[in-house]
Amino acid sequence: MIRMKRRSLLSAAALAAPPLLGRGAEAQTPANSAAEVVGRVEAYFNTLTTLRARFLQTAQGGGSAQGTAYIWRPSRMRFEYDPPEQTLLIAADAQFFHWDGELRQASVVPLSSTPLGVLLRSPLRLTGDVTVSNVERAGGLLRVTVHRTNNAGEGRIQLVLEEEPMQLRQWVVQDAQGRITRVTLTEQRVGERFDPFLFAFNDPRFRERLEQQR
Repeated sequence: MIRMKRRSLLSAAALAAPPLLGRGAEAQTPANSAAEVVGRVEAYFNTLTTLRARFLQTAQGGGSAQGTAYIWRPSRMRFEYDPPEQTLLIAADAQFFHWDGELRQASVVPLSSTPLGVLLRSPLRLTGDVTVSNVERAGGLLRVTVHRTNNAGEGRIQLVLEEEPMQLRQWVVQDAQGRITRVTLTEQRVGERFDPFLFAFNDPRFRERLEQQR
């Protein structure tokens, strides 16, 4: 279960598909109000610098994992999973690093090919190469669903934000196969100073080899 969830978070390559994330046409926000919502969401992210939070990641099949997320806009992010999950995800230098401790494998993909790349843009603009497919406003929450304009078949991401005060609460990724992964944030702290080395990826196998040589 957890391994499938990791693939959804990492490789649901930035975004769109049939309307599984939305609540139907009746939940869509009128065009003039939708533009205002999108503008507010853009402004929120463009004033956000650092965010640390606990996260709960759940998959469509019911599996779950949790850990601590570090976001340093623009361009940097780190996901530390709690044991027994042996996974580390780091976004830095326009790349997304994935360490699978169980398989002892490291992989790298362009940050732009992951749904999380949208969150780390600077400035964040939900236009051009990103298309907003749905906007909802209900129950004090804003939901904005986007996909890559030229690659709608890859999947999509829905951003869920508390409206007052504005705060990112969750994102929902749907990949090209229709699999859905939810990441919910709690215990948020903003404006902290992060050590840049927190976002440096060093393959644990390399460190182990160095220790063996000592």
